Amino acid sequence: MRVLVIEDDRKVASFIQAGLAQEGHAVDVLNDGIDAGAQALSIDYDIVVLDLMLPGRSGFQVLRDIRSRKPTLPVIVLTAKSSLDERVAGLDAGADDYMTKPFALAELSARLRALSRRGAPRESVLRVADLEVDTIGRKVRRAGTPIELKPKEYALLEFLMRNSDRPVTKALIIEHVWDIHFDSVSNVVEVHINSLRNKIDKGFGLPLIRTLRGVGYILTAEPA
Repeated sequence: MRVLVIEDDRKVASFIQAGLAQEGHAVDVLNDGIDAGAQALSIDYDIVVLDLMLPGRSGFQVLRDIRSRKPTLPVIVLTAKSSLDERVAGLDAGADDYMTKPFALAELSARLRALSRRGAPRESVLRVADLEVDTIGRKVRRAGTPIELKPKEYALLEFLMRNSDRPVTKALIIEHVWDIHFDSVSNVVEVHINSLRNKIDKGFGLPLIRTLRGVGYILTAEPA
């Protein structure tokens, strides 16, 4: 998932970013509310984690900006405000979920996964030919054989699977799998593609990941 964390406490923001990145998510961080609404609207995020007490503009203002233009973008409010009235105000303002500090990263991660499954139905098990990805358990099998992937490899494979039979450019992969600070001139996408090929194609009959010269990549079971 591509996640935007808007949190003025830099230690908390770094804690969230590091924890979610370890799970393979692409995480961007903002520490104030000034540009938060504009960034949330201009980039195709899957979910937003939003503190309410922000310098520049409040989290409520940012949330109103998001809801006016992206009403279906999931937003989790994460704040020290814990009274019932404050929780109700956050939810009434358009938040999809509400967590109070201090919090457990494991619970935040679970709520992110739960919210990502809401809205437009998304398949929990993706299949292309004999390749199967369980997006809830984050398990991968090909021809019944379990395949161990690193977090970024898994994130890349899930993105390719959700776009199977459609060409995807390197820029599109970067936008959805890596964060905003990614060096787009590096060859890390190619490195991860080659690593995936070695794990899900090597030793199996039909290669599924193909390079489209001048375009990008495609994951497909269609004959070349």
